[in-house]
Amino acid sequence: MKYSKVQEFFAEFVGTFILIALGCGSVAMVTLFPAGSSALPGEVIKGGYTNIVIGWGLGVAFGVIVSARVSGAHLNPAISIALALTGEMPSNKLFHYILAQMFGAVLGALAVVIVFYYKWIQIDPNLANTQGVLSTFPAVSGYWPGFIDQVFGTFLLMFLVLAVGAYFKDAENHAGFPFIIGAIVLAIGISFGGMNGYAINPARDLGPRIILWIVGFKNNGFNEFRVWSVPIFGPIVGASLGAILYKYLYSKVSKN
Repeated sequence: MKYSKVQEFFAEFVGTFILIALGCGSVAMVTLFPAGSSALPGEVIKGGYTNIVIGWGLGVAFGVIVSARVSGAHLNPAISIALALTGEMPSNKLFHYILAQMFGAVLGALAVVIVFYYKWIQIDPNLANTQGVLSTFPAVSGYWPGFIDQVFGTFLLMFLVLAVGAYFKDAENHAGFPFIIGAIVLAIGISFGGMNGYAINPARDLGPRIILWIVGFKNNGFNEFRVWSVPIFGPIVGASLGAILYKYLYSKVSKN
């Protein structure tokens, strides 16, 4: 069935909204509800990192469920760009896909702020310590450590998503497909999530970062080029490399 651009826009918007709401919501739960009176504002204690990566994995899975049959569930500008680059998606769809993903990410992050606001200002009344609930920040100084991390993580994401899609015939309608995609994101977070905050998606980072700026967080990252640019450019490069390599390897296999 062929869907209109409006339907594709809405599917990408809703899917990305759910991804960000559940993902950032899981970080908020861990950060804003610390166990024990000795916890510092912003300290990750309750549930810890395991809860966070599970939350992001499930966010991806349910985002895929609501959007896959209409738009293919990209939910990520880097994936859309990579698929257009390799001819797997018409380039004239890029604009409304990326616009929908950005709107979904912004409003998903805004929903998290609204839901948790009164607890948020108890834990961090000056909005000075908890910006990591919404956006990513590097673990070490310098541009290249984070850039390499984002390139590699998104390379894995793109390559594995294509492999899973090829493994299942009519993957978008396969019952297990969304949860396998979520498991890919979960696995990347478990294995490589610490170096630069586990974005692997320009909309996932930039959308919530815009909310940091609008709400008035003291550190939104926009004043430092490497902080806001790495989660945008790194994933685009990584996803493109993953799509190109996958197409090259499997086109060679199919010809032999």
